[in-house]
Amino acid sequence: MVEEYHFGSITISGKTYNYDVEVRWTGEILKWWREESHIIDVEDVKRAVEQNPETIVIGTGESGIARVTEEAKKFIQEKGIKLIIDKTEEAAKTFNIINAGSKEEEGKQNKVIGLFHLTC
Repeated sequence: MVEEYHFGSITISGKTYNYDVEVRWTGEILKWWREESHIIDVEDVKRAVEQNPETIVIGTGESGIARVTEEAKKFIQEKGIKLIIDKTEEAAKTFNIINAGSKEEEGKQNKVIGLFHLTC
């Protein structure tokens, strides 16, 4: 699903985005905006959590500058959602592996959401 990531852009299913995105297991892609550019807090993950995914993968930028607050981590994990945090390039690969793996399991679609910060 995520085909390519470079600083400031991500290509998903043939379309390139130049802004941070939320990618859902359903193929839906939404603009992802945070209240503070390099801090990912509870408000910034609420929309994703409301989808009741099994896993949320957060990409913290090319250099990993964006930081997920302890409150946001706790909020996600208290809902029983697995949380994976990594630099965006690695996070995109992880998202793809989880998403592709679910297609191989007969009748089982892993509900995974990727939140990808594209810069820093």
